[in-house]
Amino acid sequence: MFKKTLLALAFTAIAFTAFAQQPGIKRTPLQKIEFPDGYTTVTAIAEIAPGGAAGRHTHPGVETGYVLEGEVELLIDGQPAKQLKAGDSYVIPAGVVHDAKTHGDKSLKIMGIYIFDKTKPLASPAP
Repeated sequence: MFKKTLLALAFTAIAFTAFAQQPGIKRTPLQKIEFPDGYTTVTAIAEIAPGGAAGRHTHPGVETGYVLEGEVELLIDGQPAKQLKAGDSYVIPAGVVHDAKTHGDKSLKIMGIYIFDKTKPLASPAP
């Protein structure tokens, strides 16, 4: 049991580190907990420079977040584009391709919460 838990934690750390180093976006992990059973919950601050984008990607679980600073066009496959500003929140369903593009001359800063299957990487690039 201990070995499985250790392996899952190492896998999650590697996946989060790879996702955090995505070009054009800076992620600062704030907290990571193994909850609920079989899942990992990560809270992080994500920052995208003016004119930047997160890049199309998916998560193996739900992402919910809150815009702290700036404006963003949130593109979620199958939904109309959403224009969000500081004070707005959002939810992205598990496995759905999405992207976030900054608007204006300010950088974007969000607090995101990711709840995902701990045996899978936090994020995967999408075409």
